[in-house]
Amino acid sequence: MHAQGSSPPPPETETPPPAISSPDLPAISQPNGNVPAAAPSGAVPRKRKRAPATASSPAPSDVGSNAGNGTTDLLATSRADLSSRPILTISRGPVFVAVTEGSEWFKTDMVGVNRVGYRYIPAGINPPGFSSPCRTIESNPTAFRVSWEDRSPFLKVTKDGLGIAGSKGFRSARCNAPIREGRWYMEVKILHGGGEHVGEETTREGSHVRVGWGRREAHLNAPVGLDGYSYGLRDKTGDKVTLSRPRPYGKPFGTGDTIGMYISLPTRREPNKKDPNDPAHLKRERIPIDLKGQEVFEILEYPQCKEMTTLMDYSGKATNSASVPSSSKKAAGKLPERSGPAPSGKPNATNLRPLPILAGSRIAFFVNGECQGTAFQDIYDYLPLHQSDNVRKAKEKKRTREGVKEHRENPFDDGTLGYYPFISLFNDASIRLNPGPDFEFPPPPDIDAVLDGKGSTSTDTSPPMEISDDQNTQLPNPSEQPRTWRPASERYPEFMAEEWAMDALEEEQAKAESLKQAAADKLEDDKRKQREKRKQQAEARKRQRKAAAEQTANAALAEDDRFGPGAMLYGGGGAVYNQPSPSPLRHATAYDPGDEFVEQEHSPAPTVASYGEFAGNHSGYNSENPDMDVDQDIEALLASGEPRTPA
Repeated sequence: MHAQGSSPPPPETETPPPAISSPDLPAISQPNGNVPAAAPSGAVPRKRKRAPATASSPAPSDVGSNAGNGTTDLLATSRADLSSRPILTISRGPVFVAVTEGSEWFKTDMVGVNRVGYRYIPAGINPPGFSSPCRTIESNPTAFRVSWEDRSPFLKVTKDGLGIAGSKGFRSARCNAPIREGRWYMEVKILHGGGEHVGEETTREGSHVRVGWGRREAHLNAPVGLDGYSYGLRDKTGDKVTLSRPRPYGKPFGTGDTIGMYISLPTRREPNKKDPNDPAHLKRERIPIDLKGQEVFEILEYPQCKEMTTLMDYSGKATNSASVPSSSKKAAGKLPERSGPAPSGKPNATNLRPLPILAGSRIAFFVNGECQGTAFQDIYDYLPLHQSDNVRKAKEKKRTREGVKEHRENPFDDGTLGYYPFISLFNDASIRLNPGPDFEFPPPPDIDAVLDGKGSTSTDTSPPMEISDDQNTQLPNPSEQPRTWRPASERYPEFMAEEWAMDALEEEQAKAESLKQAAADKLEDDKRKQREKRKQQAEARKRQRKAAAEQTANAALAEDDRFGPGAMLYGGGGAVYNQPSPSPLRHATAYDPGDEFVEQEHSPAPTVASYGEFAGNHSGYNSENPDMDVDQDIEALLASGEPRTPA
């Protein structure tokens, strides 16, 4: 399975993805920032699809990887699940696979190469007692070098991480530590470049190199200087280039030359504590996953902003034959006009945020120890643009699946932002990095003074020597200006210390969050117990009320049975009989309390009913009917046979 929001990259094939096909032309980016790929007429546009389950890929996001367990899973965060894994301080990868037998160039396996908007860094299991499951670890060699993960997968490397070789098209790589502030210097030795053909290479353009500095958002399958996220120097013409716009700068260079790269950045600003949305705040967004048995952090790469891609509009670019070389590929057709109309759908300038710069920053290059002057100054800030409250709230409202970790775009600095040494190789070009501290052509002690025209351009950094009268020996001049820059080799241990400091901060935050969550869970559990107790008490009171009501009802029913209209008469022996007591006036029956059974007798006032069936017949006598009494007297005389006396 994958972390929610991630998607597996396409499988690595023999045919590399589209890249810049000519070193003479800067890559022309569309307004959306994508590199246009040449396609035959009528070709169906290529869309990235999910790789088949049987495909293999060195990328961690590929579910079809045939190495290790063949799956990429979210790393289990339960301490019990992690107890069986070894606690590493150095990553297992990479595994080097020689390009050809006996070759010094290798491809790497067991490492996640950054692609399709995601990047990867080694992770290690934390020892028991930690709240965070994983921490940042290193990979060999533990020194300033090219990043195993942060490079195009089509670039070959040496085992020490200092040698890089290209393949077809422009492919790029970043080093493993960013420059965030201060003055730094390093060298790049050109092994093959400047248009030279290597071995049996039959390409018309030959091999070319571009060197420079790039941010995290810069493309790895395109040359440095493609957009505003990187600044580069071209070997063929010596032009400087950014936003795909070359400008005359220095002299060309090629095989055997050594290029010095210098960058000066101002002190990193502190975040505004009153603004919680200030991008200068440090915050990480990363998810630990399993890659072929190795733990790695998967991170959503910083996206390019519309304000930067808008700068790729060529409507205002002047056509200059000196800065826009012609193509060496005649079959490519006529080049597009650089000063043509603006593309449709251009974003409204009123809705674009300003692009902040790093005031006082500068980039300069040296060729074989000769300073070429300032190439770029006041370069763009590497922090993300400030997000408005509406944009931030809209992104927070995005629905997420419950119980699934999902990648979220990080609007803050995660500690890896900055300017990286950025190397771009075309075809079979190759270079070797020299991060110092020993350089082939040491720069002057104060490079900024040289760039400002106030210092010597000499590359000899050794201070003048004085003669000691006592010992007749040479001593260094104490008044000599100290070195104002630092070799890039010193940046790697400093960067790792920053990463581990953030690990410690995250661990403290995780522990505080765990305590807070435990307190909240305890409070919720107490509330739940109180609710259950109150519920039980309420049910007990309800049962008591119900029992009391039933008891009262039963008592009332018993009283009704004894004294009500249906009450029983007690006979001999105390027996109770459920027979109603008829009225002796309305029934021809009377009961003797002393007898258990009393036979019914005829009423002394016979009626018509007396001659019918006896049981249950009512008497016709009624004291309320006087006529009925006279009739009964007459009938009695007739029955006795006595003669009637005339009145």
